[in-house]
Amino acid sequence: MSRIGKSIIEIPANVTVTEKDGLVTVKGPKGELTQQLEEGITLKQEDGILTLDRPSESKQHKALHGLYRALINNMVQGTAEGWTKKLELVGVGYRASNQGNRLDLALGFSHGIVMDLPKEIVVETLSEKGKNPIITLTSFDKQLLGMVAAKIRSFRKPEPYKGKGVRFVGEIVRRKAGKSA
Repeated sequence: MSRIGKSIIEIPANVTVTEKDGLVTVKGPKGELTQQLEEGITLKQEDGILTLDRPSESKQHKALHGLYRALINNMVQGTAEGWTKKLELVGVGYRASNQGNRLDLALGFSHGIVMDLPKEIVVETLSEKGKNPIITLTSFDKQLLGMVAAKIRSFRKPEPYKGKGVRFVGEIVRRKAGKSA
């Protein structure tokens, strides 16, 4: 039983959802997103409430039911409010700065890393004395935001001995003891 697929999606007043030939389009104040539905999954909209139905009780249809309900819910929330991810740079000399959508990172390599971010993502960097630099990524597209955050984290993943690297704010890094003398 797909419990996620059966739950409803409440549509805010400033968001519109349309479906044509299996292509769902969600428009809101933050932006516009589209998603192609799998054959058989149907969308019903009435009184600001959205529900998804599946054609059969097969395992494949149950899995797709929950998947598309979650994807469409993320699209509705993203276009209405937006999504935010924060990354923290832990390490001596690790720095981050941005000029528009160009992110410049110094992560202890012999060269700096310059990354051009997609136009859908807004980046902010915060560097306070005595604190780790923080990169804040904001977007209406949750999938794109997660991919970009994972790409930035992959430049220098947190290592288990000293905990240095790029990590999400609030992420707990499992530490190892190292050599005992």
